[in-house]
Amino acid sequence: MDKKEAAVELKHNGFNCAQAVLCAYEDELGVPQEILKKIGAGFGVGMGCMEATCGALCAAQMVIGLKKYDDRPILRDAATALRLFNEKCGATLCKDLKGKDTGIVLCECDDCVRRAVEVVTEMT
Repeated sequence: MDKKEAAVELKHNGFNCAQAVLCAYEDELGVPQEILKKIGAGFGVGMGCMEATCGALCAAQMVIGLKKYDDRPILRDAATALRLFNEKCGATLCKDLKGKDTGIVLCECDDCVRRAVEVVTEMT
């Protein structure tokens, strides 16, 4: 099973979007799943209120940082990851992705998780 589908499977088994993306990289990061799950706990559903950045995107940024950071800023990488996710999903805020105010869903949660993994793959 590829990482995208592994992350979606985690999401369907009690993990929020951020936890699912983070934990899909457990093998590459060398961080136990229980720790990654704790790290991602507060980022699901746009930090619990749908008003903030998509949890899957937050987790993608964390994975990129864990894989690429070497005591030098990676702000350009972060900006690129944000842009790529926005291009793939149509927004970066949970409420916009889910159509909270418009009634128009731009990207379902499973697809946000898949696209976040794609961004990590493209960036690392």
